[in-house]
Amino acid sequence: MGSNGMKEAAEQRVIDELLEGSEVLRQTAYALSAEIVNVAEHIVTTLHTGGKVMVCGNGGSAADAQHFAAELVGRFRRERPGWAAIALTVDSSVLTSLSNDYGFEQVFARQVQALGRPEDMLVAISTSGNSINVLAAVEVAIGMGVRTVGLTGEGGGALAEMVDHHLAIPSGNTAYIQQGHIAVLHMFCELVEERLTRDDEF
Repeated sequence: MGSNGMKEAAEQRVIDELLEGSEVLRQTAYALSAEIVNVAEHIVTTLHTGGKVMVCGNGGSAADAQHFAAELVGRFRRERPGWAAIALTVDSSVLTSLSNDYGFEQVFARQVQALGRPEDMLVAISTSGNSINVLAAVEVAIGMGVRTVGLTGEGGGALAEMVDHHLAIPSGNTAYIQQGHIAVLHMFCELVEERLTRDDEF
């Protein structure tokens, strides 16, 4: 295959991959729209009652956790005061000390125990739904009366059976699941901002 043929093949792969990813988003829209609205309403309630949103995940899901927390503390589309949110993935001293003293499985759970209150919410992100440290955080949150939300891929793993609200991207492809997660998180931001700025509550 010549260079032109290789380029055309690569371009076609890009088209195929992006279209497949967009199809996953289309399926996500129809499958999860009602639960996205439901969770957004609970986020509104959490913030309105003085609670905060805690977010956790590993790897790409850690990046999504930080992205989501940043949108809430900063802004998504509208100018407004910052809202209480924290990604449990960002403090290197906390993460390394907890890993050293308690094991990596406890890096999120210990933070939930220390920082969480019953009026708070924990958003747990795991493409497989089986990340041990994420499951441990949810277990602690449940014991404290903290509302829990799980974002996973198809099936949902153990996380699906634990959380109050489970949103599963309809795919087994990690990249597409992660694309779906960030789209869902953006919709949370859009709906919460629209509601709270419309009502002039914050």
